[in-house]
Amino acid sequence: MSLPFQILATADAGRRAVMDLPHRQVQTPVFMPVGTVGSVKAVPQHLLEALGAQIILGNTYHLYLRPGLEVVRRMGGLHRFMSWPRGLLTDSGGFQVFSLNELRKVSAEGVEFRSHLDGSLHHLSPERSIKIQIALGADILMVFDECTEYPADRERARRSLDLTLEWAARSKHYFEAHKHEVPWHGEFGGRTQSLFGIVQGGMYPELRRESAERLIEMDFPGYAIGGLSVGEPTELMYSVVADTARRLPEAQPRYLMGAGTPEDLVEAVARGVDMFDCVLPTRNARNGQLFTSEGRLNIKNARYAEDDRPLDPACSCYTCRTHSRAYLRHLYLAGEMTAGALNTLHNLSFYLDTMRRIRDAISLRTFETFRQEFIRSASRLSLDS
Repeated sequence: MSLPFQILATADAGRRAVMDLPHRQVQTPVFMPVGTVGSVKAVPQHLLEALGAQIILGNTYHLYLRPGLEVVRRMGGLHRFMSWPRGLLTDSGGFQVFSLNELRKVSAEGVEFRSHLDGSLHHLSPERSIKIQIALGADILMVFDECTEYPADRERARRSLDLTLEWAARSKHYFEAHKHEVPWHGEFGGRTQSLFGIVQGGMYPELRRESAERLIEMDFPGYAIGGLSVGEPTELMYSVVADTARRLPEAQPRYLMGAGTPEDLVEAVARGVDMFDCVLPTRNARNGQLFTSEGRLNIKNARYAEDDRPLDPACSCYTCRTHSRAYLRHLYLAGEMTAGALNTLHNLSFYLDTMRRIRDAISLRTFETFRQEFIRSASRLSLDS
């Protein structure tokens, strides 16, 4: 299961690389904006392209419920359905299903759950998850896994890991038998999708080590670190990331799922991670919480009522080039939809620009200096403290 991945430069554990997907050659480290239902909230695709987004994430659970896998398949796959020509990754749906709590029932076969939309009953198994992801046609698929909650005792983490490893093997078996059914089969010189394994094991290093070793034996083209950013202390997350990443194959991409803040991205790159996704920049933007080079900013605050400065004087995005803090505050308080769009545009620009700066710093062998300066800046109090 080969996925072209060439390391171009290193900085201790950090790597700059290029990953060659069927729809896009992706420069890593890379941040993937989250497009839950086939759209990154408040940002149309042409603006994502202008921002330099190389790859985005689609959510299997939500797309399965609406509009449904057959609709997307008949429309030629998610790339064509949403008019996105670049890279796509779909998650397995497991995290969303396991977040349903009382609405789900887990067994060795899979998960029975009720839709959050209409209460209808559904069953998601490893095979079903991969079938849906093949129909969606993303460049990268994820095995069906159970995200272990925090805190979880060792016995609970052990049971969860055993289930996840069994589901990983079943996911791979189904994928190998059906990968030719991807909607764009035959369009890229015989290339197909890539299926990544997911390392689980809670916060227990020995379980994480076992998970990594057994997944490597299954021979996936890439590996994700799952089950983090679920409430654990930040330093514990960094410790688990460092210990897990160093056990994964050096010549293959490593993906930290669902984390996090800009400083989390920088610290995880320093520990050997190549790929990231998180709803934080888009969700915070819609709530008026903005990331800037001078600290975090809450646009709702009265201090910005007549502030004619841009959000971030160091940012060249459309929002910062064109609009004042005063105007953005007015739009937000007026409930104007444009506020969410402009705020999201800026936050995504900040994240994507941070990744570009990380890649450049690794290439120039200045990453450690960049890291220290970035974390020092991020550790300053919010502009609104």
